[in-house]
Amino acid sequence: MKRMMMAAAAAGALMAGTAPLSAQDLDEVRLQLQWVTQAQFAGYYVALDQGFYEEEGLDVEILPGGPDIAPPQVLAGGGADVMLNWMPSALAAREKGLPVVNIAQPFASSGLMLTCWKDTGITGPQDFRGKTIGVWFFGNEYPFLSWMSQEGIPTEGGDDGVTVLKQGFNVDPLIQRQADCISTMTYNEYGQVLDAGITEDELVTFKYEEEGVATLEDGMWVLEENLEDPDFVDKMVRFVRASMQGWKWAGENPEEAAQIVLDYDETGAQTEAHQVRMMGEIAKLTEGSDGSLDEAAYRRTVDTLLAGGSDPVISQEPEGAFTHEITEQALQ
Repeated sequence: MKRMMMAAAAAGALMAGTAPLSAQDLDEVRLQLQWVTQAQFAGYYVALDQGFYEEEGLDVEILPGGPDIAPPQVLAGGGADVMLNWMPSALAAREKGLPVVNIAQPFASSGLMLTCWKDTGITGPQDFRGKTIGVWFFGNEYPFLSWMSQEGIPTEGGDDGVTVLKQGFNVDPLIQRQADCISTMTYNEYGQVLDAGITEDELVTFKYEEEGVATLEDGMWVLEENLEDPDFVDKMVRFVRASMQGWKWAGENPEEAAQIVLDYDETGAQTEAHQVRMMGEIAKLTEGSDGSLDEAAYRRTVDTLLAGGSDPVISQEPEGAFTHEITEQALQ
């Protein structure tokens, strides 16, 4: 449907005597998402839909993610020019030899939290001992493991530790009582728990942001070597500028942005009500961001990841893991 509409618009422009830019006139950019098409990535779909990328001379291809897609691997293999990734995952990949660099940070705060059954008696992190907690992996486990290390709670099970359940990207372990707590995002899985008929009064939540262990999410990352190419840098400046224009538009028009996301969802798996709700929560995380990486938030993320005791997420201070060059030029 979306492709047909765009084709019709192009045909209309030709009939009116104003030929649109051809693909040959545009610089290609491939963006690898961290997950499937949903309002978590609304700013990019809005920028594509509203022509912000084309106005910057870009032909952007948005590549949806999924449970079997690791953005760092896609980036390393040359399958994308820029990826979206949580900073713990990206910094861990960098320490292991993949030289990724953060060029922009649209998400100013974290949406990650643990959602627990209230009747388990859990009132604080120390009550996690002896409990089973669902945790996402594929790089998403790092904030949790770092948090538990700071609390001095083992993650190998037992009465004094937590049993980590490798959680799928759903809420079944909580609903089916396989876990006392599960990982949820404010904008996604928490709503799924409520949709299952569970009330907020039956739950207790622990937001990483409020616990002081939040790490940055959904940043834009590229390979360091590409930043040595002036043409690539120029392309990324235009990409970031158009993307942030998309995020601003999405924040101001959440329902319309959610509908745009639905138009691009080729799976048909998303619903309007869920995407509208998600967009409302996402807007809280991007509010006030111009895309620039806040160094205090970066410092907090690094400190959290280094504070892992005998098993830290990263073992040494990252060097050259971010640059302000792109956003500074984009904001001029």
